[in-house]
Amino acid sequence: MSGTAHGKRVDGDENAALRVVAAGRYIRMMTRGSWEYVERIGVTGIVAIVAITDDRQVVLVEQYRPPVDRQVIEIPAGLAGDTKDAGDEALEDAARRELLEETGFTSRRMSYLTEGPPSSGSTSEHITFYYAAGLMRVAAGGGDTTEAITVHLVDLATIDCWLSERMQDGCLIDPKIYTGMYFVHQMKSGER
Repeated sequence: MSGTAHGKRVDGDENAALRVVAAGRYIRMMTRGSWEYVERIGVTGIVAIVAITDDRQVVLVEQYRPPVDRQVIEIPAGLAGDTKDAGDEALEDAARRELLEETGFTSRRMSYLTEGPPSSGSTSEHITFYYAAGLMRVAAGGGDTTEAITVHLVDLATIDCWLSERMQDGCLIDPKIYTGMYFVHQMKSGER
């Protein structure tokens, strides 16, 4: 039996030795007892950004993702502390850097939304979500030299329809879009 019962571990693996099974340049395969999972190497966190322009357009990105062999529509996101000079990079700073790098937008206001594990059964990752407002486009975006990102500005009022059409075109839709939008809605509801 694995998992938790009322906050208590019941899998018997809490004292099991942690072991590296395989390691690449960016990730390593780990085991703890009978559990296998993936861990990132050389990062301090992961950020995801819900960016909405003053005229209520959501900034989304599209890129080919080799693990799923498809184009994927996502919110801007990336790794913190993964560059040579950014070992102790604050998560908010990483969010600002990734937003600019991927979309060409800067943000006057970056607000923390939530954080949590995106796939706790297969990776030790945690993602921290931010809301970016007061946007100003200062560059084309498109990612770094290893990325080919297309930037989309989608009217907030029609985003569900737009995403549905993209899915029909064969794109995958990253559920973090919906997670981020939910938490922006919750934050704005609390501002009333």
